[in-house]
Amino acid sequence: MSSRLAALAALVLASLVAISAPAQASCADTAAPGVNWRRCLLDGRDLTGADLSGAMLRDASFQRANLSEARLSEADAFRAKFVSARLRGARLDGARLTEADFTRADLTGASLAGADLRNTRFFDAVLRDADLTGARLLGTELRRTDLSGARWTDGKHICGPNSVGQCN
Repeated sequence: MSSRLAALAALVLASLVAISAPAQASCADTAAPGVNWRRCLLDGRDLTGADLSGAMLRDASFQRANLSEARLSEADAFRAKFVSARLRGARLDGARLTEADFTRADLTGASLAGADLRNTRFFDAVLRDADLTGARLLGTELRRTDLSGARWTDGKHICGPNSVGQCN
């Protein structure tokens, strides 16, 4: 009887461990809301119009990827790499993008309303006509970034033509 009890206890313990273990990212998973692509290399992918709302994208790489018209609202993209990526018309409202890298990325017409952009890099990026209403920009690098026509964080001020590196 004790060997049966020990086997049953081992089975119950194994079940509890399996249930409480966090889900592992599968970089081959299809783009979908809430997908876990943590630390995935998605460079060069065509994700035009993809819905990645609430996705886990921490430390993921999207270099030269096309995310035009994609929805990344409420996504967690802490330290993600969007170097030379296309995000034209993308929705990143409320996304956590702290320490992300958008060097040479094109975010023309993108919405970053309420996004956390602290310590994010936008070197040589394009934020033309983007919406930055309520975005948190503490420590954000905007070196040579085109902000022409962008709606500033106060939601009222529109950056003038030739606003490069700062909103004029």
